[in-house]
Formats: sequence, C-alpha cells, structure tokens
Amino acid sequence: MTTVAITINGQKHGPSEIRDDLTMNDYLRENLGMTGTKFGCGAAQCLSCAIIVDDPDGTSHTSPTCIVPAVHFNGQSIRTVEGHAKDGQLSVLQKAFIAHFAFQCGYCTAGFLNEAQVLLERLAKTPLPRANLETTITEALDGHLCRCTGYVKYHEAVRDVILADAARYLV
Repeated sequence: MTTVAITINGQKHGPSEIRDDLTMNDYLRENLGMTGTKFGCGAAQCLSCAIIVDDPDGTSHTSPTCIVPAVHFNGQSIRTVEGHAKDGQLSVLQKAFIAHFAFQCGYCTAGFLNEAQVLLERLAKTPLPRANLETTITEALDGHLCRCTGYVKYHEAVRDVILADAARYLV
C-alpha cells in the first residue's frame, strides 16, 4: 500500500492509501467514480485511456492509464476528460468534436480529446506555419485507435479549432 495525493482537474484527491499495483484507470473509475477515462486494450496501444499530465515547467503531455500504476502520478497534476467543460459549458474542442460528429461509439473520444488539447496548448505557446498544420495534427493524433474509423472527423475537428483561431495557433 502507498499513500497518494493527486490533483485531478484542479481538485486535490488524497492523501489516500491505495494498492501499489492499482492502475490509474482503475483508481479514476473505481475509487473516484470518474468514468470518462475508458479502458480499451489494456496494453497502452489504443490510448482510449489517455489523460493529460501537467508538467512543472508548464507543458503537458498525455499518458496512458491502463498499464500505469496510480502511484506513478503521486504529487502530480493531471486532467481527465471530465475537466474540459467549464461552468457547464463545453470547451471549443468538445463543440468541434460534436459539430464534426467526431465520434461514433465514443469510446476512444476521451483519449483523442485529451491529445488534441495538449496539441492546442503546445501550439498556443509555439505556433506553427500553416503549411505544417495537416502533418502536425496527424502526428499528434497518431497512435490513438478508433475502431469505428473516425480518424478523419477527429482530424477535421482539431483543424477547424486551430483555423478558427489562426492568429493564436499559426504563424
């Protein structure tokens, strides 16, 4: 057993004692009732379970949760799909996913949404040339699997968010 304290979507959780082998996915779903993070392949290959990890230097990255123990996140700040909406209002990215019907069954959507959010945050700090946009989106979303083949719609939704605020994301 290990004592952990994790900040999730801006709210502190813990300290609480958990099993050392408890995955972050199970901790979120079973201990905290946060069911937006899905369990897909169980081998960190589909990334349906990806969450956002906020690094101390102000950057962020995604991490799978299906094979990573919750104790790995002790003392860290993370974001789950539940953290995107603010004050009951969907984020611009969530609205774009809906407008593009960038989901079918929705199982992989949380992972795609979190990865796209990390991309938007990175581009807000370091905008890229318009000519590199398509490749950058493709590379960012690479590795996320959608069994319903929604890849094009996810890509289009992310592109539209970036183009709608091109002064922020592009040079």
